[in-house]
Amino acid sequence: MKKLLVIAASAMAVISGCTQYPGELVGVKGREEWFQPDPYGTLYIPMGAYHMGPSDEEVTYAHTAKSKLVSVQAFYIDDAEISNNEYRQFVYWVRDSIARVLLAQGTNGNTETDDFKIPTDPDWLEMFPMYKGDVNIQPNNLHPNYYLNWEPKIKWQNDEAEYQLDLNPLYLEPKERFYNRKEIDSRKLNYEYYRIDIRLAAAKNNRFLPNKSADAAPNKYKVAEYNNGIYDNSAPTNDNITAGYTEPVGDPNATPGANGSVPTANVPKGALGQYEVEDRVAVGKGDYVGRSRKGVDRSVFIIKDIINVYPDTLAWVHDFTYSFNEPMTNMYFWHPAYDNYPVVGVTWKQARAFCIWRTNLLNDFLLGGGQSIVNDFRLPTEAEWEYAARGGNDLSPYPWGGPYIRNARGCFLGNFKPMRGSYIDDGGFHTVPIYSYNPNDYGLYCMAGNASEWIDDAYDESAYDLAHDLNPSYKFEAQDKDPDVLKRKVIRGGSWKDVGYYLQTSTRTYEYQDTAKCYLGFRCVMTYLGRAKGDEI
Repeated sequence: MKKLLVIAASAMAVISGCTQYPGELVGVKGREEWFQPDPYGTLYIPMGAYHMGPSDEEVTYAHTAKSKLVSVQAFYIDDAEISNNEYRQFVYWVRDSIARVLLAQGTNGNTETDDFKIPTDPDWLEMFPMYKGDVNIQPNNLHPNYYLNWEPKIKWQNDEAEYQLDLNPLYLEPKERFYNRKEIDSRKLNYEYYRIDIRLAAAKNNRFLPNKSADAAPNKYKVAEYNNGIYDNSAPTNDNITAGYTEPVGDPNATPGANGSVPTANVPKGALGQYEVEDRVAVGKGDYVGRSRKGVDRSVFIIKDIINVYPDTLAWVHDFTYSFNEPMTNMYFWHPAYDNYPVVGVTWKQARAFCIWRTNLLNDFLLGGGQSIVNDFRLPTEAEWEYAARGGNDLSPYPWGGPYIRNARGCFLGNFKPMRGSYIDDGGFHTVPIYSYNPNDYGLYCMAGNASEWIDDAYDESAYDLAHDLNPSYKFEAQDKDPDVLKRKVIRGGSWKDVGYYLQTSTRTYEYQDTAKCYLGFRCVMTYLGRAKGDEI
């Protein structure tokens, strides 16, 4: 018996020795070791605290920017402004995706029908293979069981009549052509994208249903804008709602199932409606409705938008009265001579759409290789932009670290409008290539001058008083119907046409989110995953 106990004890010791920390809290095993990959063309900016705002007294604009100690977490930022050639990749992606849909559907130039057509021609089928797996890309009106194949090249010079007929909707009509040149109609280059309004979803009144006593009257709120189950900025008005056209949504009056699911009820499809639903929670100003977590359905926080992506090349003419800038309008965006110049003539919404496209481009690649996705590309906040522009020099008024716009040899350090207005004294004229002049101490080029840059934040004179000191950010999502004063977005850095004051790291001004200027571009940022580099080791 004693021998049996010894043997049993030995066996238990062997089993215990094969299992690390048995019965202990050790976390989930088998997780991949992961390190943040540096996005191409960006630089890592470490977390830090600095005094945001002017380092000396500026009486004239003291009410719009005040010195304030803020802290910013680590992030990546493009080492230069987005160039014409980089933005052209976005434009070409939109163009090619539309062309592939036209070819795959084989519409033969018929743009009147929205019905999906399964391709039968083998040449077109190669463009548009069928898959049963998850779909990552669904541009335009693609069937959910299909996705675009980007490997086959589009035969733009193909003389086959039927092939070209399918591509005809992308081109200018013959009556609009100049010297009969067959050119892409830039008005057709529309990008459909989605984003989640996290701030709206995080509002406390959108997270839980209100308590309702048996005697209280039901809380009634308007139904949100719906379009295929997704909140849609382009949804029709009440007058255009199709009678009897409904869609299933979570029924807030139903009893949740064991897994938290909620049965559906048909709710009228359309825009802001005269229809009311009990126990919905008003969102924002009461225009929209948020479903609570009990309702499971979060689709009202998924925002859909469609935007034309082509830059406003006419900005070179309409921005300046009695000035000859037609050559810039004709050549600046598309000619190879300007490939490495900053893209201009893009609105704030176009810049945001570019960031969303760039995020999907990278994350689709990472997912295809079995890797984890990363944080979204986006426009920088004011605090991030100014922190990066200072280059680690807390109280420096300019990105290069000194109090002057010239170096010791008298050479200007940025592209702006110097002295009494001689645009060539600084070595520039209009814009210059994005890697011109010397970088700041973080390695960032043209943080002052060349092209002003869109910022993610909304502009308000009192924003510094309202924003938090931890990752400060002042946001407002202006709708098309809002007054212009609510559509102001911050721009920073000054441009080739600005005087030296606007080159200062603390100077803030604004443009309207739906305007495009020939002196206004942007660069992207991405929040670093983790606290700081080196924490993973």
